[in-house]
Amino acid sequence: MRKVVLYIAISLDGYIASPDGSVEWLPSADQDYGYAEFLASADATLLGRGTYEQILDSGSWPYTGLTNYVFSRQPPSQAPDASVQFVGGEAVAFVRELRQLPGRTIWLIGGSTLASPLLTAGLVDELMLLVVPRVLGSGIPLWRHQAQPQALQMLRSQTWPDGTALLHYKLPKKG
Repeated sequence: MRKVVLYIAISLDGYIASPDGSVEWLPSADQDYGYAEFLASADATLLGRGTYEQILDSGSWPYTGLTNYVFSRQPPSQAPDASVQFVGGEAVAFVRELRQLPGRTIWLIGGSTLASPLLTAGLVDELMLLVVPRVLGSGIPLWRHQAQPQALQMLRSQTWPDGTALLHYKLPKKG
C-alpha cells in the first residue's frame, strides 16, 4: 500500500500561511531543506483548491512530472496542466482508493482543510514538518480539530544554521 506523507512548512506557532494566505515569510529557495530528496520519492500530490491557486499564482506549474489531484467542488477557471486532475468527490474515499493503486509516495501538499479529514481518517502515514523559526501570531493554522490525541513516533530530525528544523514523524495505524 502506498503511503501518504504531509510534507509542509509551518511557522513556529503552527501556521502554514499568513492571514491573507501569503507565504512570503518562508525562507528563500537558497537552501533545499531535504525537499529534492523527498520530491524524488513521490509520484502523486494531493492539494486543496486554495493551495493549488497559490502555487499557480507563484509562476508556472512545478509538478508536471507527478500526477496531481486537486480537491474542489468548482471546476477550474482556466485549463489546468495536463498533470492536474480535479476531484469533486469526497477526499477520504478518494485517497483510501488511491493508496491501493500501485505507485510511490503520495505527497499531501496542503492545505489544512484537506489535511484535517485525512488525518482524522488515519490516511496520513507520516508528517514531515519544516519548522521555520518565525512567529506569525495569526494566519491559516495547520492543525484543525482532531477527534483524538495521537502519539507520534519520531523518525528523524534535522536542523540548519538558520534555525529551520525538519521534524519527520510516523503516525500510528488506525483500526
